[in-house]
Amino acid sequence: MSGNPELRDRTKKFALRVIRLFTALPNTDEARVIGKQLLRSGTSVAANYREACRGRSDAELLSKLGIVEQELDESLLWMELLVESGIIPPARLDELRKEGDELLSMTVASIKTLKSRR
Repeated sequence: MSGNPELRDRTKKFALRVIRLFTALPNTDEARVIGKQLLRSGTSVAANYREACRGRSDAELLSKLGIVEQELDESLLWMELLVESGIIPPARLDELRKEGDELLSMTVASIKTLKSRR
């Protein structure tokens, strides 16, 4: 399984955008705690998708894609908390949240396709 090159590229770019966001957060305890959680989950998306691309079986691929799905959902939660707590203005995260939603939809679609082949 070599994976989808577009998705591989987009998950890496998502991780890079999360890193840039983290470095631009205000230097408050709240921003740093939530930011570190987002940094962990947002970069994990790309790492786990890359691992999924190296899966030796459909079961292994499904397992890794399930982790990608969880990490994307978690990343979206941390972004929501950054906005709803007033740490970041909503407009600043609109594009990143949209990309996270799209990546999540694509991952879920891939999981459903794989499951239907079984």
